[in-house]
Amino acid sequence: MFLPIGDDQVQGGHKPLFAYSLIVINCILFFYEFSLNHTSTEMLLFRYGTIPQEILNGEDLYTLISSMFLHGGWMHLIGNMLFLWVFADNIEAVIGSFNFIIFYLFGGIIASIIHVFFNPYSEAPMIGASGAISAVLGTYLVMFPASKIKVLLLLFFITFYVPAIFFLGIWIVQQLVAGIGSISSASEQTGVAWWAHIGGFVFGIIIGFIIRSSYKNRYKYINSEID
Repeated sequence: MFLPIGDDQVQGGHKPLFAYSLIVINCILFFYEFSLNHTSTEMLLFRYGTIPQEILNGEDLYTLISSMFLHGGWMHLIGNMLFLWVFADNIEAVIGSFNFIIFYLFGGIIASIIHVFFNPYSEAPMIGASGAISAVLGTYLVMFPASKIKVLLLLFFITFYVPAIFFLGIWIVQQLVAGIGSISSASEQTGVAWWAHIGGFVFGIIIGFIIRSSYKNRYKYINSEID
């Protein structure tokens, strides 16, 4: 397994207060979730997770946001928080903290809606920050394609650097292959909301091009630092 553990850092710009605060909030909520018994945890997930049938019935729309702050286990949490740690701060440095949190929440909402679209009859709650983080990855790919990502190879416990465009390109191809395969096999059976990842990533790419245009001078300055 490959895990991102670092990247070329942006010097200057806005402090990544919200990016790091999201990590803290997600961890605190997971510890609370972990402290509950099995029945209470199940009730929590069904109350605050995104259930496609309920969303299509116009019910519990708040879960489009609340679901992205819940996680299904330690590896789910650690994986998501690692990606958030590595990729979110550079984006917040460019667009600012307020704009970043709006972008993050909308990315998560769009990702959840895409999941609902591909799983309209599902009664299983979808949880996790993966959709919002996928939006972060899509935007990062557009804004910092030449950035170097420090990757940990768990099998041999060694690290090396790869270009962001290579690392994220492989990542989205994996999601697409799994997502297409899930159409015929019911994605909820795998326990992974592949289409939320894909939808969030596409949303992030679109926002990335908008940012490149809207923050043209700041974007050029930062890229000159990390190329």
